[in-house]
Amino acid sequence: MILFYNPVSSASKKPVLPMSLLAIGAMLEGVEEYRIVDGNLVPDGLTALRQALVETKADILCVTVMPGPQLSNASPICRALKAEFPHVTILWGGYFPTLHGQIVMQEAYVDYVFRGHCELAFGEFVAKVRAGEDVTGLPGLGWRDAEGKVHLNQKPPVPDINALPDFPYHRVDMDAYVRSSFLGSRTIAHHASYGCPFQCNFCAVVHKVNGRYSAQTAERTAAVVEKLVREHGATAVEFYDSNFFVHEARCAEFAERITHLDIGWWGFGRADTMLKFSDATWAKMRKSGLKMVFMGAESGDLETLKRMNKGGKQDGNAILAVAEKMRRHDVVPEMSFIIGNPPDPAKDAENTIQFIRMLKKVNPATEIVFYIYSPVPVEGAMLQEAQAAGFEYPKDVATWTEAKWEKFAQHLSSNLPWMNDDIRRKIGNFQRVLHARYPTMTDTRLTRTGRFALRTMAAWRYKTQFYDFPIELRLLDKVFPYQRPEIQGF
Repeated sequence: MILFYNPVSSASKKPVLPMSLLAIGAMLEGVEEYRIVDGNLVPDGLTALRQALVETKADILCVTVMPGPQLSNASPICRALKAEFPHVTILWGGYFPTLHGQIVMQEAYVDYVFRGHCELAFGEFVAKVRAGEDVTGLPGLGWRDAEGKVHLNQKPPVPDINALPDFPYHRVDMDAYVRSSFLGSRTIAHHASYGCPFQCNFCAVVHKVNGRYSAQTAERTAAVVEKLVREHGATAVEFYDSNFFVHEARCAEFAERITHLDIGWWGFGRADTMLKFSDATWAKMRKSGLKMVFMGAESGDLETLKRMNKGGKQDGNAILAVAEKMRRHDVVPEMSFIIGNPPDPAKDAENTIQFIRMLKKVNPATEIVFYIYSPVPVEGAMLQEAQAAGFEYPKDVATWTEAKWEKFAQHLSSNLPWMNDDIRRKIGNFQRVLHARYPTMTDTRLTRTGRFALRTMAAWRYKTQFYDFPIELRLLDKVFPYQRPEIQGF
């Protein structure tokens, strides 16, 4: 028996399907018995896992770990379980060990890590561990030798997603993951592709897949969506792909295949790529229920985009042009910006603020999501500038679980060596004014009265560009709490 654990990711949001665990579980169907324990759905993860280990006599525990809250939850639980069940092999996979496998393997309670996509190697790992055979040659595996030295094998390539089985939805309580959102009353998440063909050096996806990309065919993606509608009552689907909108023909065909389902949907894309989509394709996508597209605008400054190695033909003009195109097709652009970048965060913040104001003129419906630059271990100008300013990664898991680094992992920390209090206040005050002047449409709980009050109170500040000391907006937030897209999502 194998146990999978999905650590607690948020205390305030409804949990999202543990798709990474379902992807691995799909490879075990009919071969191995396994159980998924979701820390977001039980009162206490340690107690639930302890009971499951006793009940099932499982010999392998696999944990998927993101930096931030998941890491803070997984670390003490695994330490306690290893002390109580020393015979159980504990394996970590996911985002955090993929980026920081070396420091994870310094922890005695973790026996192995898998970095990158391990779907194809995992079954062989289980068989070899149980047979007492050597596993050290498996792609993506992190392991320790007899002297305790850590070895990290080369990550495997992104697998052909069309050669992999569908997620075994029957292994989880789907109703626990269905939620109401602006997309629809029963919104469910799905992954229809792996990887991203671009090499942006501020993005951790590059470290994981190195520009590789594999997408389900339009026919298969549509079949999965129809299954979610038919068997689980989905009225909307969120595609958590790193880049859903890579191939126009696939997107157009997918839209045609799901139009009859009458659902809402959302996904990630790039401004320059989607600007090339024809009006006919945009019309098909809108007719099929596409309501919003998340795009990494990052910056309206061409030099900043070059330092980010954004690639393609994305610049401020492309961002403005796609926002205008989406206005005509009644699809909302949700654009993220990385603000306060080194080497000159004050100038970067001011330029980004002015560009966002320009973007709002072109398409007032544009949703703006702010992130503070958090370096990822991808070589390039961004990381070099951060290191030159004095940035260093934590050297152990314990430090990564500190509150400062939890915020850093969620791209919310401004406690960085190149920032100062003036820049922090400027960014924070502008965020507050902008989000009050243009409350997110994704907040289904905010009343019309609340929206009117927020917009009215913030109007003069936004018009005059006076963002300092927004005391009245802080007070109003207590009366009409409004959603921050970069924190709550939708």
